[in-house]
Amino acid sequence: MTDVIKEIVDYHEAQKSTAVIDLEAAKKWAEISPDIRRKLINNVFCSKCGVTVIVDYVLHNDRFGIVLKGKCKKCGGDVASSIFRTTLMVAFPTYL
Repeated sequence: MTDVIKEIVDYHEAQKSTAVIDLEAAKKWAEISPDIRRKLINNVFCSKCGVTVIVDYVLHNDRFGIVLKGKCKKCGGDVASSIFRTTLMVAFPTYL
Protein backbone atom coordinates (compact mmCIF):
# COMPACT_ATOMS: atom_id res chain seq x y z
CA MET A 1 0.00 0.00 0.00
CA THR A 2 2.84 2.40 0.66
CA ASP A 3 3.79 2.08 -3.01
CA VAL A 4 0.33 3.29 -4.03
CA ILE A 5 0.46 6.25 -1.64
CA LYS A 6 3.95 7.12 -2.86
CA GLU A 7 2.72 6.89 -6.47
CA ILE A 8 -0.14 9.30 -5.70
CA VAL A 9 2.11 11.72 -3.80
CA ASP A 10 4.75 11.66 -6.55
CA TYR A 11 2.11 12.23 -9.22
CA HIS A 12 0.66 15.25 -7.44
CA GLU A 13 4.09 16.67 -6.66
CA ALA A 14 4.98 16.37 -10.35
CA GLN A 15 1.75 18.17 -11.23
CA LYS A 16 2.47 20.79 -8.55
CA SER A 17 -0.94 20.00 -7.12
CA THR A 18 -2.13 21.45 -3.82
CA ALA A 19 -4.47 18.49 -3.25
CA VAL A 20 -4.64 16.90 0.16
CA ILE A 21 -4.44 13.13 0.13
CA ASP A 22 -7.18 11.29 1.99
CA LEU A 23 -5.30 8.37 3.54
CA GLU A 24 -8.43 6.31 4.17
CA ALA A 25 -9.36 6.66 0.49
CA ALA A 26 -5.79 5.77 -0.47
CA LYS A 27 -6.04 2.58 1.60
CA LYS A 28 -9.28 1.60 -0.17
CA TRP A 29 -7.73 2.46 -3.56
CA ALA A 30 -4.70 0.29 -2.74
CA GLU A 31 -7.02 -2.69 -2.17
CA ILE A 32 -8.02 -2.56 -5.84
CA SER A 33 -5.69 -4.30 -8.27
CA PRO A 34 -3.66 -2.02 -10.60
CA ASP A 35 -5.44 -3.44 -13.65
CA ILE A 36 -8.87 -2.56 -12.29
CA ARG A 37 -7.67 0.89 -11.13
CA ARG A 38 -6.58 1.58 -14.74
CA LYS A 39 -10.00 0.49 -16.00
CA LEU A 40 -11.73 2.79 -13.52
CA ILE A 41 -9.51 5.77 -14.43
CA ASN A 42 -10.13 5.16 -18.14
CA ASN A 43 -13.92 4.88 -17.78
CA VAL A 44 -15.23 8.15 -16.34
CA PHE A 45 -18.22 10.09 -17.68
CA CYS A 46 -17.84 13.74 -18.78
CA SER A 47 -21.03 15.71 -19.50
CA LYS A 48 -19.35 17.25 -22.57
CA CYS A 49 -17.31 14.37 -23.98
CA GLY A 50 -19.01 11.21 -22.79
CA VAL A 51 -16.70 8.43 -21.65
CA THR A 52 -13.22 9.78 -20.93
CA VAL A 53 -10.08 9.40 -18.85
CA ILE A 54 -9.86 11.23 -15.52
CA VAL A 55 -6.59 13.14 -15.00
CA ASP A 56 -5.24 15.28 -12.16
CA TYR A 57 -7.52 13.39 -9.82
CA VAL A 58 -7.63 13.21 -6.05
CA LEU A 59 -9.15 10.47 -3.93
CA HIS A 60 -11.88 11.14 -1.39
CA ASN A 61 -13.17 8.67 1.15
CA ASP A 62 -16.89 7.99 1.09
CA ARG A 63 -18.93 5.75 3.36
CA PHE A 64 -19.82 3.64 0.31
CA GLY A 65 -16.35 3.53 -1.25
CA ILE A 66 -14.15 6.12 -2.96
CA VAL A 67 -14.79 9.23 -5.03
CA LEU A 68 -12.29 10.29 -7.70
CA LYS A 69 -12.44 14.02 -8.48
CA GLY A 70 -10.39 15.42 -11.33
CA LYS A 71 -10.37 16.72 -14.89
CA CYS A 72 -11.50 15.28 -18.21
CA LYS A 73 -8.50 14.40 -20.36
CA LYS A 74 -10.31 15.59 -23.52
CA CYS A 75 -11.80 18.96 -22.53
CA GLY A 76 -10.30 19.75 -19.12
CA GLY A 77 -13.73 20.00 -17.49
CA ASP A 78 -14.42 18.83 -13.96
CA VAL A 79 -15.37 15.15 -13.63
CA ALA A 80 -15.94 12.77 -10.75
CA SER A 81 -16.49 9.08 -10.37
CA SER A 82 -17.95 7.21 -7.42
CA ILE A 83 -16.45 3.80 -6.92
CA PHE A 84 -18.74 1.74 -4.74
CA ARG A 85 -17.26 -1.21 -2.92
CA THR A 86 -20.33 -3.34 -3.64
CA THR A 87 -20.13 -2.53 -7.36
CA LEU A 88 -16.50 -3.64 -7.41
CA MET A 89 -17.41 -6.91 -5.71
CA VAL A 90 -20.06 -7.63 -8.37
CA ALA A 91 -18.26 -6.34 -11.47
CA PHE A 92 -14.79 -7.55 -10.47
CA PRO A 93 -15.24 -10.45 -8.02
CA THR A 94 -11.48 -10.92 -7.74
CA TYR A 95 -10.62 -7.25 -7.16
CA LEU A 96 -9.18 -7.83 -3.68
